[in-house]
Amino acid sequence: MEQRKKLNDKIKELDSTRVFKKITPKGGLSWYVKWSSVLLILIATMARATGTIPQVDLWFGLFGTIGWFWVGMLWHDRALIMLNSVLVTIICMGLMKFYFGV
Repeated sequence: MEQRKKLNDKIKELDSTRVFKKITPKGGLSWYVKWSSVLLILIATMARATGTIPQVDLWFGLFGTIGWFWVGMLWHDRALIMLNSVLVTIICMGLMKFYFGV
């Protein structure tokens, strides 16, 4: 009877560049920040879609985007860093327009 092989052993046997193993950390600080940020951005999107609470979407979106920026820094992921730094700037411009009329 053949014993069950571990995933890493199976990947090595395949010797293929098409097989990828998930490498995002699970259970660490970045994992909690990532999922908290996802929740905040979903709340922001729901607030924007319903239009019931003005400017809540910008605040929740800002904190969610800052969280994803931080995760990008922790993971050294340039795409996350670039996207979320631009989004933070845009959201801050929206908040300044709302509060200061700038």
